[in-house]
Amino acid sequence: MEVTSFNINITSEQPERLHEFYRDVVGLPENDRKDAFLVGADAQILIDGHSETKGQAKEPQRVLINLFVDDIAKEQAALEAKGVKFIRDKGKEFWGGVISTFTDPDGNYVQLLEYKP
Repeated sequence: MEVTSFNINITSEQPERLHEFYRDVVGLPENDRKDAFLVGADAQILIDGHSETKGQAKEPQRVLINLFVDDIAKEQAALEAKGVKFIRDKGKEFWGGVISTFTDPDGNYVQLLEYKP
């Protein structure tokens, strides 16, 4: 398989609210059409509605949205200043990474990862 691009589609009962959170609070840049967010060099996060998505995420740990950053302390502080609550605070991993986890308005787990081998 030769994959030419990658995106993850997060569905929500309230996609507008979720889109605003990722744009205005997390600060992800929108693509040219403003229907998705650019993440890294070649990936995108899309937010959409779905007829079978209702309420909060039932298993938020099932799919983890990982955002790799250069300075986890700086990025976490900026999000906390905007009212984002973290459920994990700069936990050190055996492989050398550092992870902080917060939830989006639908309860999905979003992780900031800093890895400097």
